[in-house]
Formats: sequence, structure tokens, C-alpha cells
Amino acid sequence: MKNLYIDFDGVILDTLPPVYKLAKQLNLDVKTQTKEVGMLFSKIDWEELIEDSLDLNDSVNAIKKLSESGKFNISILTHVNSLKEAKAKIKFLDGITPDLTIIPVPKDISKTKMTQTVGAILVDDFSGNLKEWEEAGGIGVKFSKEKENNCKFLNITSLEELINMFD
Repeated sequence: MKNLYIDFDGVILDTLPPVYKLAKQLNLDVKTQTKEVGMLFSKIDWEELIEDSLDLNDSVNAIKKLSESGKFNISILTHVNSLKEAKAKIKFLDGITPDLTIIPVPKDISKTKMTQTVGAILVDDFSGNLKEWEEAGGIGVKFSKEKENNCKFLNITSLEELINMFD
């Protein structure tokens, strides 16, 4: 069985667009004002945001199918800005599959520091995380809503694609 780590925001649920919209309304630049944006993330009502966010390309059901395939040890490896965010994500993910591990990672720590990366798969929508993962000996898979041309990583639009991608 392969170790499979799946990001939450931008892979399972589309939580980022509403946050970025709010940041724009507050005149915050998400690329340069990282401290201020981090503070914004920590003040959000994550339970409400998760409830209002769309499931990306049927990701929740795809996680169930990945689990049923018996090919993967599945963990959700998600950056968090606050304990409230971690709790809301854990509450949402609870019960999707009986063997699902959830690993909240403080935003300022690399995902590579939280688990063994060598030979393990990370599915993420952020290329920076995938680059670090591959540099640490892992396999990076880029998740996007639509196929990306010229992607440096394996590219999927559905988590279910992983079943046939890895044997």
C-alpha cells in the first residue's frame, strides 16, 4: 500500500475563493501581505465557510473509492492558521472513511516536516508544496479543477484518477 496524503483546501473543498474575495474587500494582497492574510484566516468562521464551500469534482466520494480500492493508506495533510480551522476540518472529514487520518499542519511549517515523504504521494493544488514534497523524495500530484497544460507534475482533475495511476 502506498501512503497517500491529500490536501484539503483547493482539493477536497473549494474554500479559497471566498477567503480571497474577503481579502480583496479588505485591500489585502494574498501574495505579499502574508501576516495580515494569516490573521484573516484565523478570524474566519471555518464551520460556516466549510458548510458553504463546494465539493471539488466529487472529492468526498472519490476519497471513499480510494479507501475501498485498498491501494492506499490515506491521510489528509492540511495547512491550518488556527485551532478553530483545524477543528472545523476534522469535524467535516469525520466519518468519510473509517481509516482516514487527519494531519493539521501549522501554516508556517512545511508539509514535508510532518510525515515521511519518501515514496509517498501528495495531492495538492499548490505547486510550491509539491516542489518541496518531490525534493524530499515524494511523488507530487497537482490537483486542478481542469487539466493544466505544461504542468511540471502529474496532473489530475479527480482524486479517483489515482486508483489507476498507482499500482
